[in-house]
Amino acid sequence: MFAAVARWPKQRWPWVLLSFSALTLLLVALYFQYGMSLGPCTKCVYQRFAIIGILFAGLVGLWGRESALLRWSAYIGWAVAAGWGLKIAHDQVLVEELVKNGGFSTCAVFAEFPSWLPLDSWIPFIFNPTGVCGDVAWQFLGYSMPFWMRIIFAVYLLAVLVVMASQLKKHKYNPYD
Repeated sequence: MFAAVARWPKQRWPWVLLSFSALTLLLVALYFQYGMSLGPCTKCVYQRFAIIGILFAGLVGLWGRESALLRWSAYIGWAVAAGWGLKIAHDQVLVEELVKNGGFSTCAVFAEFPSWLPLDSWIPFIFNPTGVCGDVAWQFLGYSMPFWMRIIFAVYLLAVLVVMASQLKKHKYNPYD
C-alpha cells in the first residue's frame, strides 16, 4: 500500500482532490458567512487563509507533479498550512471551552496580517473578521465548527505526512500492478 501512495503524487487526481476539498471548505465557509449570517472571527479568518494555502499547494502539486522540486514545495506548503490551521483551530477550541466554563477570553477584533499582505483590506469579503471568538453559533453532532476544523486540519496534516514519508522510501515497482 505504501508503494501505491508513493505513486499518487505523480498522478493528477490526488492533487485535484486536494485542491477541490480545500475549495469546497472555503465555499462552505462563505456560505456560513453570507447564507447563514455567521460572522467569522479572527481565528476563523486565519483558518480560511490556511485552507487557501492548502488549495494553492494542491495547485502547485498539480502543475508541477513531474518536478521533484515543485512536488516537495507543494508538500511543504501543504504541511505548513495544515499544521498552522490545526494550531489556530485548536486555540479557538480552547477559547470556546474557557468561555463555556464561565471564563472570559476573546481574540483580536481586527485581523493581523503582515503589512505587505493586508488580505483583510484587499479581499475583505473573505478575510475581514466580523464575529467574536468563543461564540458558538453553530454545532454539528454537538461540536462547534472549530472542533470540526481541528479534525479536518489533522487529517490534512496526517495525509501529507504519509505522502512525504512514502516519497522517502525506495519502492520496487511491479509493472504489472
